[in-house]
Amino acid sequence: MSPSDEALDAAPEDAGRHTRGWIVPAIIGSALLMQTLNATVISNALPAMAHTFHVEPLRLNIAITVYLLSAAIFLPLSGWLADRFGARRIFMGSIVLYAAGSIACGLAGGMWQLIAARFIQGAAGATLMPVGRLVLLRTTPKSELVGALSVVTMPALLGPVFGPVLGGAIVTFADWRWIFFMNLPIAVTGLILVHRFVPEVREADAPPVDVLGILLTGAGLAALIFGFENLSRDALPPLAVAALFAGGVAALALYGWHARRTPHAAVDLSIFRLPTFAASVLGGAFMRVAMGANPFLLAMLLQVAFGLSAFVAGTMTCISAIGALLMKTAAPPILRRFGFRSVLLINAVIVALSFMAYALFTPSWPHWAVALVLGVGGFFRSLQFTSLNGMAYADIEQAQMSKAATTSSMAQQLVQSIGIGLSATLLHYLMVWRGETRLTAAAVSPAFVIIGVVTLFSTIWFLRLPKDAGDEMNGRLRD
Repeated sequence: MSPSDEALDAAPEDAGRHTRGWIVPAIIGSALLMQTLNATVISNALPAMAHTFHVEPLRLNIAITVYLLSAAIFLPLSGWLADRFGARRIFMGSIVLYAAGSIACGLAGGMWQLIAARFIQGAAGATLMPVGRLVLLRTTPKSELVGALSVVTMPALLGPVFGPVLGGAIVTFADWRWIFFMNLPIAVTGLILVHRFVPEVREADAPPVDVLGILLTGAGLAALIFGFENLSRDALPPLAVAALFAGGVAALALYGWHARRTPHAAVDLSIFRLPTFAASVLGGAFMRVAMGANPFLLAMLLQVAFGLSAFVAGTMTCISAIGALLMKTAAPPILRRFGFRSVLLINAVIVALSFMAYALFTPSWPHWAVALVLGVGGFFRSLQFTSLNGMAYADIEQAQMSKAATTSSMAQQLVQSIGIGLSATLLHYLMVWRGETRLTAAAVSPAFVIIGVVTLFSTIWFLRLPKDAGDEMNGRLRD
């Protein structure tokens, strides 16, 4: 994939353009493959892991949530670390830490050991995505950024494509522990390629670290995520769960007060005044609820309620990722033709309807029909997230890129955890409402409808966008 040394020596300026154009995004995306591979595989493996640890599958969603909780704690540090020590160095360190966490997950002898290892993975994942994105933002012109972001997500989308099938095969025919060990060759390859091709970007004069801001945002996000995790669990009394939510909101409110009085606050709240960034992060949050809920709900429906093997369920759900991968090549021309506002508004309705359609699945449906519906849903969700991720940085100045990338990643982690917690809570109360003691399709199906309705709230922010929002990003502006 990489150009030869001879070509690099002959035309260094062309090499720089190629590196900027697709090599760097592809390498960063390949490193992010570890994250997406684990994220999709672990959802598919939850029933088998729950059997090993002698717990209910619905309870083991904490293995997913603790990852998001850890990421929320360490995310506020990612931008400052990249500015202070260099983005490439931090990115490589994150790859090493993520691989170490993967080994610990594979060797876990009990549920709490697994949870501790997932916490390590989350700490590494907290810097992988925002720092990788920061490299792109600082080395790519805005007119090329949508294409670059599409390229960076293509390798990462191989995780959802191969993850369910590979994970299903491992869980069905081998041992679920190998889903973590398979990260190791990816990590080694990623380290070599990042060291060879990815440029070092850092601030010449990094601002001082905002310790109080990091503590407040980390504590606030962690409390909210842990609160959502325990909504449907009996591990904590209702009063303690309410205290988590109250403490989380209070910590974030205190941070808002602190940020207005601190020149170098960990999270720059002023960027939310930009309509494009606010629509991407706040409006997109309702879309990302579905992204967090989707793998968990599908695993519960296909494996627990329908009784399908992990391999069969994974084979069917990977079609969704194939649809998403196909959309990556179509997204830039679609956005150039219709613009961000029109695409986001119309596609939001399509995404919501496609998610609600999952409620129609029954055990009698042919597997190819289920896969087809999932593929269509993945296709249009990919267009929505490509649009949201690209538009977020349309009006961001270079000096704000680091904090914008951190803020966007923090919001995504929180919202995905809300999606997982909300879906688990919905399943719990739907079972109670139906008077059932075990998970059935009748209890899972309504959750898809409810989550689909939630996604439609995003249109409130998209309607407020000007018609030419983000046109510099998608190439609609002409000289």
